[in-house]
Amino acid sequence: MFIFTYLLHAQPHQFSRNLSPNSLGFKKPKLKLSHLHFYFHEIPTDNHPTAVQVAKANMTNTSPTLFGATFMIDDPLTEGPERASKIVGRAQGLYAFASLSEIRLLMALNYVFIEGKYNGSTLSILGTNAVFSKVREMSIVGGSGLFRFARGYALAKTYYFNTTTGNAVVEYNVYVLHY
Repeated sequence: MFIFTYLLHAQPHQFSRNLSPNSLGFKKPKLKLSHLHFYFHEIPTDNHPTAVQVAKANMTNTSPTLFGATFMIDDPLTEGPERASKIVGRAQGLYAFASLSEIRLLMALNYVFIEGKYNGSTLSILGTNAVFSKVREMSIVGGSGLFRFARGYALAKTYYFNTTTGNAVVEYNVYVLHY
C-alpha cells in the first residue's frame, strides 16, 4: 500500500527552469538606458510630515550616529528643487540609521512615478547612504511597468539641509537600464 501511495502522489518538483524571453513577450530584447533627474523632498517637521520615525533601539537616543532609528517615508519627487515644483513621483519606503561609527543609512525604497511616460512605473532602490558625503551611490535592484527588469544606480547629492528641522532636498541623477 505504501508503494502504491508513493507512486500515486510522486510528481516531479522543479525549483527553476530556463524560459525563452519570447514567452514573456520579449521578442527582441533591446536594453535602453534612461537618465532621470529629480529632487527628493524630506519633510519630517510639518503639519503633514513625509517622514516619520517608526522604530528605534534602546541605544538610539545615546548613539552619536542614531543607530537603530528607522523611518517610513512618502517623500515627493519634483522636477526642480523648489517645494512647489511639479511633482513627478514619490519616494516610498524606509530608511534606518545602520552604522555605529558614522551617520549612514540603509535605504530600501521605491520611486513611484506619476507623470509622463513613466506614470505608473516604479524603480526599487536598495543601498547605503552616507548622508554627509558629497555624492552617494545606491543600487537600482528592480522595477515595474516600463522599468520591469531594471538595474542601474542612483546618485544622490544634498541640495539643501536644515539642521534644526531635518528638512532636506536631495538632487538625484538616476541611470537605469531597462527593456
